[in-house]
Amino acid sequence: MRNRLTDELAVCGLHAVTAIAEYNPEKINRLFLREELIGTFSALCKDLAERKRPYKFCEDEELEKICKSSHHQGIVAMIYLPEPEPITREELDAWESEASTGLLLHSVGNDHNLGAIIRAAAFFEVKYIILTEDENEAGISTSTYRVAEGGMEHVKIYTVQNSIGFLKSASRSLLTIGTDIRARRKVGDLSRIMEDRQKSKRLDKGQTKRPGILLVLGNEENGLPQEIKDACSVLIRIPGTGLMESLNVSQAAALFMHRIYEM
Repeated sequence: MRNRLTDELAVCGLHAVTAIAEYNPEKINRLFLREELIGTFSALCKDLAERKRPYKFCEDEELEKICKSSHHQGIVAMIYLPEPEPITREELDAWESEASTGLLLHSVGNDHNLGAIIRAAAFFEVKYIILTEDENEAGISTSTYRVAEGGMEHVKIYTVQNSIGFLKSASRSLLTIGTDIRARRKVGDLSRIMEDRQKSKRLDKGQTKRPGILLVLGNEENGLPQEIKDACSVLIRIPGTGLMESLNVSQAAALFMHRIYEM
């Protein structure tokens, strides 16, 4: 839930709040929790007191009103609403130099799916997540934080306005992989695709390290539009029995990220 008067976002759930308290406690402006949790969050409460920020003991009914969810697990932190910035050329250069993996999500419109993808991204050390500035795109919400289970503190989230232009630019330095249920190549072919990429780069620039990777995912209803697929370096799919046309986008994302992580 967003508080429009204070431009704050309610973050609820033990794992989500614990992660903020451990990695970015300065984000928290106010804290509401059941009294029984004071031992677990005593350091955070002390930090809030030193910063002259309030915390309050509450019963479940009040916590539910604050975050508009029954899944608060006894704690709600109010943070300023995160506003992802457009990704810059400098950050793309760092992505390439670190040989990191990132995601571009195109028209993924469900906050729960976004949260699940962020959770998997943190698990598989995928550092970058890029959202398009589409009005139907999922955004950073109370649900996103809760479902991410603390993963929000381990990824960098950016935006792009022109996905096709961004992909064309990114493909000069990153291996851009589009996902397509009808692609000829499979997720198991990724090792060979990486080898071919490295060979071509060695010939061009003498590069020997693994390239940075940008994985591009669409929603499960429509997938990626053709112009987005055309802007990717390669298209791959997850093979299945054919009984179901596709996986949920968060499930597919986790399978792709796991394969990339193992390479």
